[in-house]
Amino acid sequence: MRSSKLNKGILSLFITMVTIPSSAIAADGVAEVTGAAATYVANNTWMLVATFLVFIMHLGFASLEAGLTRSKNTVNILFKNTAIIAIGLLTYAAMGFNLMYPGDFSISGIFGFSGFGIGVSPENMMITGSDGVGIYTYWTDFIFQAMFAATAATIVSGAVAERIKLHSFLIFSTIYVALIYPWVGSWKWGGGWLDVMGFYDFAGSTLVHSVGGWAALAGVILLGPRLGKYVGKNIKPIMGHSMPLAAIGVFILWLGWFGFNGGSVLSADPAAVSFVFVTTSMAAAAGIMGAILLSWIIQKKPDLSMALNGSLAGLVGITAGADVVSIMSSIIIGFIAGMLVVISVMGMDRLKLDDPVGALSVHLVCGIWGTLAVGIFSTDHSFVTQLIGVVAYAIPCFLSAFVIFYILKVTLGIRVDEEEEMGGLDVGEHGMVAYADFEIKSAI
Repeated sequence: MRSSKLNKGILSLFITMVTIPSSAIAADGVAEVTGAAATYVANNTWMLVATFLVFIMHLGFASLEAGLTRSKNTVNILFKNTAIIAIGLLTYAAMGFNLMYPGDFSISGIFGFSGFGIGVSPENMMITGSDGVGIYTYWTDFIFQAMFAATAATIVSGAVAERIKLHSFLIFSTIYVALIYPWVGSWKWGGGWLDVMGFYDFAGSTLVHSVGGWAALAGVILLGPRLGKYVGKNIKPIMGHSMPLAAIGVFILWLGWFGFNGGSVLSADPAAVSFVFVTTSMAAAAGIMGAILLSWIIQKKPDLSMALNGSLAGLVGITAGADVVSIMSSIIIGFIAGMLVVISVMGMDRLKLDDPVGALSVHLVCGIWGTLAVGIFSTDHSFVTQLIGVVAYAIPCFLSAFVIFYILKVTLGIRVDEEEEMGGLDVGEHGMVAYADFEIKSAI
């Protein structure tokens, strides 16, 4: 189980950490932290470092999304990514944490809720493992999990960029992050029915990335493509305004993924964390090579955007099984993910599903692949069980997102008008521009 919230220790943190045996007092009177206490400190420190790394991923998402879209929408994209962090943290504190980790389920492992708000008594401050040894504090557990909460909405942001109304997007994000993400997340990470079945998702190929990807698909379908993207049978490329910004975003995301996957070990175990670092990096590197190779063959020229998305494809693909597959398997998983993202990006265009940043291909398609890959490359997990898990998340996530978006569409509206889309959401939604001191010129 990803979180050990259900195994809260009954001993006080202060009794454990402050009461030091006389044998631990050095000759100079300075207390030495040894044994279980030292492990506890190391675990807690690493989990907080991992939290910092996951937080910085939101800067990566914002930079990547802004770089791959047009300059006239940059303020809007940065605003959404800033608001999403706030929405994720506040809703997770209000109810999401207790919805994802409810304790004893009330309805057959499908739904449980342990109350609104967060708070803990001193005797339950320490989160312990199955052996009763302290791992980290309750607050560390909360803030690490909370950093994941906004990611699902961030994925949606990229897919629906450049034409969605800001207020409708924020309302959707609040509902989806507060209710849907933690509810379905509880089925595995909260000890629900999929966890009992043996479904495995180490750090969220499905629980984070596909959950966001299914919602993004619903939004893309209901919004329709950007103006001028598809004219008859022709597909018109709409280029992003800053490839350097996109590249910076990808490298920040790769850095953050060390916390995303490494932190999901839920301890500072040197062997486990370092192994996860290696599988994570190997998959990302292989994803780049897979994307470069296939896109170069098809397009006859090397495509930087495909290479960048190839790295993310590898990272998403390995996230489900980073701790249970071999190093060689991680390379294969990443390489296939890199090729899949190229095929998917082109396929989405053929289906006239307009995704400005390739979020559907990276997060949904490669999230599904990574989850199924656990059943292929790990000897301890069943492919059939992994497939059941993929389907189990697809149905409620897509349907719930579709319903939320549809209700918003027929009430408040979800798409800006043509004039605002042509002029840019920065001016239309915010009354400002991202690059006020520069004259933006176009060859078209």
